[in-house]
Amino acid sequence: MACGGPGLDSSPPLRYPMGMKSNTKSSITLPPEELRMVLALQSKLKARSKVEVVRRGLRLLRDVTEREALREAYRRASLATRASLARELEELDHLAGEGL
Repeated sequence: MACGGPGLDSSPPLRYPMGMKSNTKSSITLPPEELRMVLALQSKLKARSKVEVVRRGLRLLRDVTEREALREAYRRASLATRASLARELEELDHLAGEGL
């Protein structure tokens, strides 16, 4: 009898997405000061590897950059609507005197 029943995949979950090789090595050389920084962060973050530290740093940089871009877009939109809002309020100002 098959374990897990029909239609269920009982194989262990893959660590890497399909198409990624699990046995490849990548290497970069860091200056001593930057390597000390990575090692200190690895300890503070309780990261399993230096690569995990770099990945977290890249994600954080991406998130901060996206937030800054979003903040700038809101700022531009706010500036663009201020002038039209002032005109519209001026146009409706006469209604305030009519008790509306």
